[in-house]
Amino acid sequence: MKKRDTSLFTDWVLNNRFSVGLINVLLALLIVLVFNKISFILNPVNTFISAILPPLLVAMVQYYLMEPVVDKLEEKFKVPRTVTIMVIFAIVTVFLIWAINSLIPVVQSQIDSLVKNWPTIWKNSTNAVDELLHSPKFSGLRDSLQKQMTSLQKNFSKSMGSTVSSALGNLTSAVTVATAVFTTLATAPFLLFFMLKDGHKLRPFLVKFAPQRWEQATSKLLHEVNQAVSSYVIGQVSVAICVGIMFFIGYTIIGEPYGAALAICAGFLNLIPYFGTFIGLIPALIIALVTNLPMVAKVLVVFFIEQIIETRVISPLVVGNRLKMHPVTTIIVMLGAGSVWGLWGVIGGIPIYAVMKILLTHVYRYYRKVSHLYDDSFQDEADQAGQEEERKEIND
Repeated sequence: MKKRDTSLFTDWVLNNRFSVGLINVLLALLIVLVFNKISFILNPVNTFISAILPPLLVAMVQYYLMEPVVDKLEEKFKVPRTVTIMVIFAIVTVFLIWAINSLIPVVQSQIDSLVKNWPTIWKNSTNAVDELLHSPKFSGLRDSLQKQMTSLQKNFSKSMGSTVSSALGNLTSAVTVATAVFTTLATAPFLLFFMLKDGHKLRPFLVKFAPQRWEQATSKLLHEVNQAVSSYVIGQVSVAICVGIMFFIGYTIIGEPYGAALAICAGFLNLIPYFGTFIGLIPALIIALVTNLPMVAKVLVVFFIEQIIETRVISPLVVGNRLKMHPVTTIIVMLGAGSVWGLWGVIGGIPIYAVMKILLTHVYRYYRKVSHLYDDSFQDEADQAGQEEERKEIND
């Protein structure tokens, strides 16, 4: 047999997985460095994206909630998409009018009542703390607790003063934010209409730009990305609505005076995976604590019942494990994205990770297919070993 001619460069660079991996990492970092150096050129692009991103995100969330209904009625009952979209828009408009006339006044009255009664609640809580501090059981901790309470009060007053002055000094920013919110609410419905009307044509349109031999793989990739984002949006929003309804019913039963406002707050915070419900419990416990102690126990009972129903019934049925993410991975992604992008990173980090995972998985599979770094015989042996292990498990 003729010995294959090889060189040190071929063995250690071209046919070495570790070296090729380092070269790919170096190229990726080089691309990041180049983009960082020419960031001034990309500033108009950043401004453009910042302007269109809020209404586009709002429209996308509503699109993923409404698109299954539009597709189902078109496929099963042959209802034109435009007719279904107009009916859905009419239903949403009626619901918004009902919410504005019925739900918002209730929440506003509860917030006004909380603001009005806050001095009395604060005075009662202060008297309760004073009585607790003068108890003989806490004589050793009295001075320390008093110092901490005094420091807390000073820091709270200082932070409130700086917040008020900052708010008064940033009226221009407030006007800018209000303008952005109005623009988002005004343009999102138009984007949503055309997304629902022609969104099903986007994937075939994008596939046309791919080479012919990649059309099937590109279509599959776009389908998986769309399914991942759709599963996350539908699951999170559905669970958040159910959580808000459950808390509203529970707070109404126990007689929580600010139940509607707290339930809406808990529903919105539930959009944050894992930690959202616990964060939404904090204001309820604070209000219950300064109201009366039995209310704290009632709030905790409502919370535990809601958690049982959510984790045992609602989440498995609605969300399941569609993204196939381990809880540890989810928490790490949330912490990392939150430290970089704040609250929006916590909310959007998981779908971004899911999309990146799908893209990298397809790239890796293609790389394994065309690269000579992976020995087919070794892969065949690994497959045979895996099949033998499966046979042993079945026999056992």
